[in-house]
Amino acid sequence: MTSSKLAVFRNKHGHRHRLLTMDEVRADGEVAAQLSEAAKAELLELCEEQFAQLEKLQEEIIQCEPDSSEDPEDQLVKRLMATDAELKQWLSMKPSLLATNSDILLKAGKDEMLKLCSDLEMVVSCCEAKRDKLRETKELEQKWLEEKKQVVLTINDHIERLRVEMEKCSEHNIFLETKAKIQKVKAYQENLMENLGDILAMHAPLSQKESSASKNKKNFPLELNENHISLSEILEVLMDKVINTPHDPYVTVDDTFWPPYVEMLLRYGVAVRHQENNFKIRLETFF
Repeated sequence: MTSSKLAVFRNKHGHRHRLLTMDEVRADGEVAAQLSEAAKAELLELCEEQFAQLEKLQEEIIQCEPDSSEDPEDQLVKRLMATDAELKQWLSMKPSLLATNSDILLKAGKDEMLKLCSDLEMVVSCCEAKRDKLRETKELEQKWLEEKKQVVLTINDHIERLRVEMEKCSEHNIFLETKAKIQKVKAYQENLMENLGDILAMHAPLSQKESSASKNKKNFPLELNENHISLSEILEVLMDKVINTPHDPYVTVDDTFWPPYVEMLLRYGVAVRHQENNFKIRLETFF
């Protein structure tokens, strides 16, 4: 409570009371400081008595000082015993008033109250200054916290945006790479099939129909059919069957398969017959 403020409170009976300010307390203290002549005389007499008692005690202390020739350890022990006895005596004593005059007691109480109020004023002032400083620090910390929260939110948004963009770019790149690989494999397969077709057309062409005289002359027992397919087409059918239905890779030999081609594939280990059905063949497993 500062000197510039007033406070009002109610007691247990509900009556309103106004607390005195520091200025009023100091003014009352100055008025009460004017002691009467009798009180002054009594106070001086008490001071002289106390001073005389102090002189007496000082003389007793000087007379009781230990001899310098005595052992220092014995001196310390005796001093410790004396201090202990004095402490016990002080603890057993009951406090008493030095003066019974009401004016002196009032003056002493007023002085003590003024000193206590001054100390409390200093404490309140220090507490208010510390409170203001803590309030400023709190506001700065809250402002700093809000800024950091905003920075964290911005960073999280940026990270999330980068992650989404990275996922999109990654999926798109994977798609493009896979597509390029598939196209490359298809081009390589087509190139292989073209080369295989050229080799087979050169070294194993499909025989053309010959005249009946020529057939009789050569005793050629097999007749050609217009539906016969080339050797490369037979191989392609066998490979497609293995890739599309690996659990059932066998192909039924029909009229479109020229028997010499089938026999050649079986003889050179390119194809194998079914163990139970001789009219089914499959491509040999080369791996």
